[in-house]
This record gives sequence, structure tokens and C-alpha cells, in this order.
Amino acid sequence: MPDLAEIAAKLKIGAFHRHVFLCIGEACCTAAEGQAAWEALKDELKARNLSLTDGPLACYRTKVGCLRVCAGGPILVVYPEGTWYAGMTAARIPRFVQEHLVDGRPVEEWVFARNPLPNNQPDGRPA
Repeated sequence: MPDLAEIAAKLKIGAFHRHVFLCIGEACCTAAEGQAAWEALKDELKARNLSLTDGPLACYRTKVGCLRVCAGGPILVVYPEGTWYAGMTAARIPRFVQEHLVDGRPVEEWVFARNPLPNNQPDGRPA
């Protein structure tokens, strides 16, 4: 059985401050469009040293098959701030990474919803 604590440490789980989920399900975008957006997100995060790192801009990324919106994709959501983006094609990813993840300003014209998570204690209970 794999050592999950070792895997978590390698992935810097516990060190990141944001989690970006990119939905590439074929109900809201083509497979090619979704995969291109995913590759662009991976490349941008790596190039800017935001992925698998420590520090205030550390970011984790997850590719998902469905965020249940099923329109206007690729759909992207950033937590804990809960900012939901539509139309996150590969061409839009560099601007998103710079403005939202680096500069801390959402790209308002692409945002379609918000659902910030409450501040929680380490055990998950609301603060």
C-alpha cells in the first residue's frame, strides 16, 4: 500500500493557499478544447513556480470531468475564494494566472458566480 503521507508531502498538500479546479467534461466543451486548457494551466503554474511549491501564492490544480454547470466551458473554479469562471480556453489561462493567482484580482468579465468558503479551523469546523 502506498504511503499516503509521503505522497501528500511530495504534492505539497498542506502548503498551498488556493486550489484551482478545471472542468474539461465534454458536456460543456470539446475534449480538445478542455485538454488544451488543462495543458496551458499546468504550463503556466509551473512556469511561474506556483505549483508544487511553498509560499503565499502556492496553488494546487485538479482536472475534473464535471462541475455540473455543463455550459460555457471549460469551467474553472478557484477556492477558497470560490470564484467561478466560464470560457477558460487555453488562450485565457495566462491572463487568469497573472491577474487572479499572482495579482489577486479576479478577471471580472469571465466570472459568472461566487461561492467563497468560510474560514475554517484546522479540523474543518467553521471559525
